Amino acid sequence: MADERNCLLVDDDPVFVEVMERALSKRGFTVLTAHNVDAAEQLLHRHRFDNALVDLKMEGRSGLALIEQLQARQPDCRTVMLTGYSSIATAVEAMRLGAYNYLCKPASLKEILAAFDNPTSANVEIPDNPPSVERVEWEHIQKVLAENDGNVSATARALGMHRRTLQRKLLKKPVRQ
Repeated sequence: MADERNCLLVDDDPVFVEVMERALSKRGFTVLTAHNVDAAEQLLHRHRFDNALVDLKMEGRSGLALIEQLQARQPDCRTVMLTGYSSIATAVEAMRLGAYNYLCKPASLKEILAAFDNPTSANVEIPDNPPSVERVEWEHIQKVLAENDGNVSATARALGMHRRTLQRKLLKKPVRQ
């Protein structure tokens, strides 16, 4: 692990934050936490961070907005996007905004620590079998959702579907194929 040992931890799950803060602290990190983008931005004004672990979907604004702020204010910060709502579209967007790495939940502490040390490779392997129609639809929905800053109503309008239909589809994450 690099010498840099301070970390911004941003996630709206209080149990995850408590567990991760304790685990990182035991490994020598100084950890500051926030439960949303607004609170994290306040910390950015007062502190310098070498590492940041940021959740994608939180109440209010998306973690993608925070990645943009981190890169503008602290371009040397290694930001890892962590999400339970992974898609190619959000991974590409996170990397475009300056994320150092992108991990899907659940991720182990070992994987998170490794993500701080190793940037996401540009040489992503393409699987031999194409994704299912359900998976392609899911990823397209995630892309449009990201373009609308997580606003379900605006996303439903952009996709030409009823908001409740979109909400049901968002609850049914397809298998990885």
